[in-house]
Parts: sequence; structure tokens; C-alpha cells
Amino acid sequence: MKHKDTLTRTIKRLFAEPKGILAIDESISTCNGRFEALGVATTEENRRDFRHMLVTAPRIEEYVSGYILFDETIRQSSPDGKNFAHILKEKGIDVGIKVDTGTHPLPFSEGELITEGLDGLRDRLVEYRETYGATFAKWRAELHMGADMPSDTAMLTNAHALARYAALCQEEGIVPIVEPEVMMTGDHAIEEFYDVLASNFDILFGELEAQGVWLSGIIIKSPMVIDGKDAPLQSTPEVIAEKTLDCFKQFIPHEVGGIVFLSGGQSPDQALTNLNAIGVRTAKKKYPWPITFSFGRAIQQPALEAWAHNPKDHATAQDLLVATARANSAATIGKA
Repeated sequence: MKHKDTLTRTIKRLFAEPKGILAIDESISTCNGRFEALGVATTEENRRDFRHMLVTAPRIEEYVSGYILFDETIRQSSPDGKNFAHILKEKGIDVGIKVDTGTHPLPFSEGELITEGLDGLRDRLVEYRETYGATFAKWRAELHMGADMPSDTAMLTNAHALARYAALCQEEGIVPIVEPEVMMTGDHAIEEFYDVLASNFDILFGELEAQGVWLSGIIIKSPMVIDGKDAPLQSTPEVIAEKTLDCFKQFIPHEVGGIVFLSGGQSPDQALTNLNAIGVRTAKKKYPWPITFSFGRAIQQPALEAWAHNPKDHATAQDLLVATARANSAATIGKA
């Protein structure tokens, strides 16, 4: 593969300890929904202003190695005309891009979803790399637990799409973040979640291998192994850390370039506490891959609420963003 050196260098930068990745790749509809909940008008101007606050936060580069952007965001600019992606690059932050186009109902599989966006992906990747300097990308699959869910069909079709996406990224010298998210909605116990995540990893890595994806040049974005939100009993952070790392050791090949966590519906405090419990373990024992965070709302939320209260006061919101990023950075080595 001609881009191995490029992919390796990008992964090394993204996992520069103890930094993590900040996801600000919400779609327009998702971003608008969060604005509506806080009484903010859902305009392109407001989305641009909020993201401008996020990308210009002073010293964020001390705790964050990469930002994942949405298509609208990567094309936006600051009031003085400087493109957001270029601002990030000047701060030494790698630019990532969400390239899937969202989830749609999976035919003949009631309640299950398939992620789409492969059409035209090769050309979009070239544009993101050449015009905006993107070095990595993200594609998210969404799997739900329930009666007879996720089905083998849902896992296989989403794994196939993830593998096709990953191959296209590597062909263009872009590191693919492969995100097979098993949702924590429901009342399942942590053991059930473990089994589903393990089965999905088996299917996913079979597809990646079948399509020739170089595992050392990918990043897996995974949920923690956790109880369902509505489960009557909730595991301690120590149990979550133990089961998460055990699942990874058993079902993620050692040659994978790295692993990042999604917050997956956890509150900012919950995600931080669980990440710290994992960081305590990884600091004591060597694992085959670097592990860090790739959080969105779990880092953004305090800053979003402050910005929504007073959009003209970027400084207060940025202080909260950096403080939350700093705490999560410390949690990756068990020192939050």
C-alpha cells in the first residue's frame, strides 16, 4: 500500500499522549436540535458562530490532537475569512471529516438501520484532503439492542459499508475512523452488551480483512462496555473498565492502529469517570494499541450551554471547553 507511511504518521499524531479527538461533526439537524433545546435560533450563522468558538479555543491543542468536522463546518470560515480547517492546522491540530450521510431504515429489518454515503465518496475524500487538508475521516454505524437485535443482517451490512469506506480512505492516504456503535439505549445488562459488541467486532474484522484494509492504518471508535441506560443495576466504573478492556483484548486484533472511545449517550461526568477508570488500568498495564477519547457532546456540552446563554461571550465558553478537554486528557492516563 503506497500510503502506509502517511497513515502511520497521522495515527502517531492523533495518539500523542495524553491528547484525544474532539468530535464537532454533528449534522445540521442534530446541531439544530441541540440549539432548539437551549432556545437558540437554528440558523447557519449561529452554527458557524458556535463552531468558530470551538475551533479558536486558546490552548485546546494541548489536550486535543484532532477535530472531526461535518461537511458544512469544514467549508465555514471565521469572520475575517479564514477557513476553520486552516485555523486548526495552524494550531497543529489534525483535521478530520465525517463522510457518511447518516442512517436510513434497513430493508426487511424493522427497527434497524444502515448507514449510507458511499456514492461519490472517493471524489469527496480527494476534495477534503486537497482543499481542506483533511488527514482522517469518520463513518458511524448504529446498532440497536432489543428483541432479536442487532440481527446478523444489520451487523453484516453495516460492517461491509464500514470496510468499503475504510478501503477508500486508505487509498487516498486518509486514516479511517471505523465506528461500529452499539447503542446503550435499553435495559440490557453489561454482559449482554459485551456479547453483542464482541459478535459485531468478529463480523467487522472479517469484512475489513476481506476488503484488504490495512489494520495498522485504521482507528476503531468504540463504545465502552456498559449497561443499558434503563437497566435496573448499573455497573461501577471499575467493572466497566475491566469488561471493556477484556472485550478489546479478546476481539480487536493487536495490529489495529489505535482505539478511541465515543461517549455514547453518557453524561459528561459519567464519560469522564469511566474513561479515568480505564486510564488507571492502561497506565499500569501495556496494551497492544494506544487508547484515548473521541468525545463530542461529553466535551462540548458545558461550552454549548454557556455559549447559548451569551453567544457574544466566547471566552467563558472556551474556558469551559478547554477545562473539560483537559480533564478528559488527564483521564486517559488515570489522573482526572
